[in-house]
Amino acid sequence: MSNSEIKLRYGCNPHQGAARAYIEGEMPLQVLNGAPGFINLLDALNSWQLVRELKAALDLPAAASFKHVCPSGAAVAAPMSPETARACMVDDLELSPLATAYARARGTDRVASYGDFVALSDPADVSTATVLQREVSDGIIAPGYEPAALEILRGKKQGGYLILEIDPDFEPVAIEKRDVFGITMEQERNDARIDAGILENVVTEKRDIPPDAARDLLVASIALKYTPSNSICLAHRGQTIGVGAGQQSRILCTRLAASKADIWHLRQHPRVLELKFKEGARRPDVNNAIHDYLIDELVPAEMETLEEAPAPLSEAEKREWLDSRTGASLSSDGFVPFRDNLDRAARSGVTYVVQPGGSIRDDDVIAAANERGMVMAFSGLRLFHH
Repeated sequence: MSNSEIKLRYGCNPHQGAARAYIEGEMPLQVLNGAPGFINLLDALNSWQLVRELKAALDLPAAASFKHVCPSGAAVAAPMSPETARACMVDDLELSPLATAYARARGTDRVASYGDFVALSDPADVSTATVLQREVSDGIIAPGYEPAALEILRGKKQGGYLILEIDPDFEPVAIEKRDVFGITMEQERNDARIDAGILENVVTEKRDIPPDAARDLLVASIALKYTPSNSICLAHRGQTIGVGAGQQSRILCTRLAASKADIWHLRQHPRVLELKFKEGARRPDVNNAIHDYLIDELVPAEMETLEEAPAPLSEAEKREWLDSRTGASLSSDGFVPFRDNLDRAARSGVTYVVQPGGSIRDDDVIAAANERGMVMAFSGLRLFHH
């Protein structure tokens, strides 16, 4: 195999052979362990761009948890409360900033992140490898690895864990190409810069975007740049808390992202944190049980992992808790066409919004934001990704 080509196990499906990745010139990617497949590389290259841009925009270590070419979660390093650490299942560890970013990214949706592909903006350290060691994950991409971290990761999946190292200085050519049904299309690469400039055109009566909210709006927007469209992302305290991807209408995106954010908030409810699981219960089973407890669908197998049957959280208790969660940020990859998106987002604590603007109903959407006490900026930047 040349240093400009990587042989792949197979294409998108096992019956699709003749799979490879190649480049004109030197390959910026090295396989340090395992054998990549086609989807592995799609996840790796999309997630790497996401964390690289988060680091560039916010100057903080960043991590992403990817599944099927879509972020389950993304985050930058930010302090975690004891409740958040417990919800992310890392309250027993001392974490580096990079490990904190990954714990938050995976914590966005621990059910969806099962078997994820991990991206790190910085060289993997022992702390991050220790977090990953006990999680079900398919692979990782990073710009380097501490020797001890590399040894920990090489021990995953009976030695088959996929470990990729990418040259952090690599820049792709300006034009990208794609073949579909034998027809080649090409376009300029999406090199739009997402920074504080997208928040300058505030269109609502309330205008103040504090630094933490600005950070969260950028986290959500950069995550959307690598999320299949249509898409909506909610973020809070330096991490995504709900990603609604690939829906045919924007309100479906909003409902999906907001419902995921609700589960994220409810995972930190005192009653949930007090759930007692039997010794030896597997982490995926615990994650599934918590998720299904919150949507009132615990199955017998999940009940068996609990020390005792929990009293359900009533809808009134859930609503009271969610109403106390405020200050979340929402980004939309395309203009918001109807006010129902903001009405739904408000029920999940959204206070800050950034979207391209340009709908014929912009006035209605601005009025809805004002009624809800939101601050909304028009970025003028569409972020469709297909």
